[in-house]
Amino acid sequence: MLDVAVIEEPAAAEASLDPIRSRILAALAEPGSAAMLAVRLGLPRQKVNYHLKELERHGLLELAEERRKGSITERVYRATAASYVISPSALAAVSPDPSRSPDQLSARWLLALGSRLVQDVGTLLTGAARAKRRIATFGIDAEVRFASAADRTAFADELAQAVATLVGRYHDEAAPRGRNHRVVIGLHQIPALRPGGPEGSEAGPQQQSGGTHKTKPEAGLENAP
Repeated sequence: MLDVAVIEEPAAAEASLDPIRSRILAALAEPGSAAMLAVRLGLPRQKVNYHLKELERHGLLELAEERRKGSITERVYRATAASYVISPSALAAVSPDPSRSPDQLSARWLLALGSRLVQDVGTLLTGAARAKRRIATFGIDAEVRFASAADRTAFADELAQAVATLVGRYHDEAAPRGRNHRVVIGLHQIPALRPGGPEGSEAGPQQQSGGTHKTKPEAGLENAP
């Protein structure tokens, strides 16, 4: 079972969004049969069987084993992944395009970048799975608490300069065996529910004092030949 699978086909995306089927996928993080699911979810077994066949048809479930019980063969399924992400390619005609209106200060442009990231990495994962290869990726997840908006602006300026310097140093347009890589960096406030106020408000109760900094060393790297 994969940790995360990317759904690229519109029909598969539609199947996964059905409330009953999403519950079935969650339940089948551990292998189970239609009879077990019917009891757990409180649904008729015939209805569960129908949804299982649809999920299997779209590659969201796989057959784990078949068990003989007298004259009956019980099919045991498991989800193909622990969690799923729907790629913007499933909505190809209306998927975000960051090249339309680049704006470093636009939250919607940042969202378009994130959508392209999901689509690009999803395509790579699909191809790598078919070829039974790994892909080279690197990720950093960090949190920073700014004392003021001015500090946030200064941080963004320094970050942009640092990235531009690194790209200029290592980019080699003439490298005969070089491979193009995309670097995506985003800075956004962490949504937080404020009692009596809107979600994501800058005046949340956790922001009583400024200047603290926390970095989570959650960088991941997969190396490919």
